[in-house]
Amino acid sequence: MKPITKETYIKWYKDMLFWRKFEDKLAQVYIQQKVRGFLHLYNGQEAVLAGSLHAMDLTKDKMITAYRNHVQPIGMGVDPKRVFAELYGKVTGTSKGMGGSMHIFSKEHRFYGGHGIVGGQIPLGAGIAFADKYFNRDAVTLTYFGDGAARQGSLHETFNMAMNWKLPVVFIVENNGYAMGTSVERTANHTEIWKLGLGYEMPCGPVDGMNPVKVAEAVDEAIERARTGNGPTFLEMKTYRYRGHSMSDAQHYRTKEEVEEYRKIDPIKQVLNIIEENEYLSASDIKAIQKEVKERVQECVEFAEKSPYPPKEQLYEMVYEEKDYPFLPHKY
Repeated sequence: MKPITKETYIKWYKDMLFWRKFEDKLAQVYIQQKVRGFLHLYNGQEAVLAGSLHAMDLTKDKMITAYRNHVQPIGMGVDPKRVFAELYGKVTGTSKGMGGSMHIFSKEHRFYGGHGIVGGQIPLGAGIAFADKYFNRDAVTLTYFGDGAARQGSLHETFNMAMNWKLPVVFIVENNGYAMGTSVERTANHTEIWKLGLGYEMPCGPVDGMNPVKVAEAVDEAIERARTGNGPTFLEMKTYRYRGHSMSDAQHYRTKEEVEEYRKIDPIKQVLNIIEENEYLSASDIKAIQKEVKERVQECVEFAEKSPYPPKEQLYEMVYEEKDYPFLPHKY
């Protein structure tokens, strides 16, 4: 694994703080009705993404996730201004304003969504990995889903095929404790979701999803296993979300005391504490980063506000694509 250095912690702090503030601003403009539809925020789960990115080879590895998908493409290299514009429904967005909050995509940056169907991305992630293996691309696909999606039947079909074909895929369940508003304890007779991998003899295990170091170590091992032809891994990231399932969630199923207890292990605070304890940055340096983050977020807002809406004619575009595939006997 790439060493975790002073520079790593500083990058993690900058990235995670930006992701948090980026989504905090989205929550504000959502209340102002500038963002419509659903809005599922990632606050509290940032260490899962930060640690994963540290372990990935961003020149070839791929990522696919569910509808809580605003900051992942930013981590993969997508311009955050385009992500913000997509949520505004503007033509400058990642899907020209036609995907919205739950469907962020960037083929260029190997980020394949953003999926509103619960668990729908699980077989798709394995499919991407199958293609990479078929074409000898030496790439690994990280496939994320929530604890609710772990109850879908498609997971079991996918796990079976992925192990049978030794696909280069890492399955990651982000267990934040609640499937929408239903606790894990009420959805199955077990609470250790990672044990689902045991039935397929798939390497699996729990990970502290609030600590980017622990995440990086586990994901690095899983990626190495996949890249060397030894097949998939199933990791359960034990994490927590500080906001509701979506902006319409009143959160009656949990107490404020529970949320505050988890805020004590906020991944951003954990990283900042290490920076301060080791004197990686001075107090003025930290304030400068916080100021820079605030300015970057404001740039995203202004970009989205000033961007135009798509023209009506766009409704008839991007529906079908005519393309020749030389390895197939006919056109699609």
